[in-house]
Amino acid sequence: MSATAAIFRKEMRAYFCSPIAYVLWTCFVALTGYFFYSGLLYYSMASMQAMQQPWGVTLNLQEMLMAPLMSNWSVMLMLISPLLTMRLLSEEKRSGTIELLLSYPLSDASVVWGKFLAALTMFALILLPTLAQVAILFWLGQPHLPAILAGYLGLIFMGGAFIALGLLASALTENQIVSGVLSFVALLMLWVVGWSGNLVGGSLGEALKALALGPHFEGFPKGLIDTADVAYFILFIGFFLFVTIRTLEAKRWKA
Repeated sequence: MSATAAIFRKEMRAYFCSPIAYVLWTCFVALTGYFFYSGLLYYSMASMQAMQQPWGVTLNLQEMLMAPLMSNWSVMLMLISPLLTMRLLSEEKRSGTIELLLSYPLSDASVVWGKFLAALTMFALILLPTLAQVAILFWLGQPHLPAILAGYLGLIFMGGAFIALGLLASALTENQIVSGVLSFVALLMLWVVGWSGNLVGGSLGEALKALALGPHFEGFPKGLIDTADVAYFILFIGFFLFVTIRTLEAKRWKA
């Protein structure tokens, strides 16, 4: 545990000693702020129109505003995550410090877990400013708190999946740009592969839908926590971290 904590502290210092944390945070806040303003404006207009209807249409703040916002956040975070992970192991390999790191009395699992937890913490910190938007919604209306909490849980699971895959991409190459591109392409493929399932149909189509990241997240912003979706993310994260650890072990034996 102490070895994992040491790697975690090292990576957190690296994030905040470089511009990447501040640039990503600023870009994410700007984009989420724009989507929040646009969504809130649309919901206000829809509310005014609903009040003028004689049959009294009831609008759902969670379904009309919060759930779409969280879906937008998940797509933006998919674009951001490769930038968080691309240097974690590839930079160590490029600079030659990976050999020094592996020569220390640290297990490969400690190295991988330390870097994974640091990136996931950075992911959560980038997501943190969105709580201000949630606070505004509670000031203006009555959003469904359990659904919001479920949505944030889904975002953390999604972030863990993004980072685990990105960490493996970083372990496979010495070039940060190549690592980032590999991670982004793989995440994008896993995001859209479910669309192919609708075209293929049959058992293969169902398998493609089950493999896709997006459908497993959709229930969380609605307040639906399915054990199958939770198991998918846990297995996804565990699989890619396991392969990353095996990749480092192969590097150790090769060295």
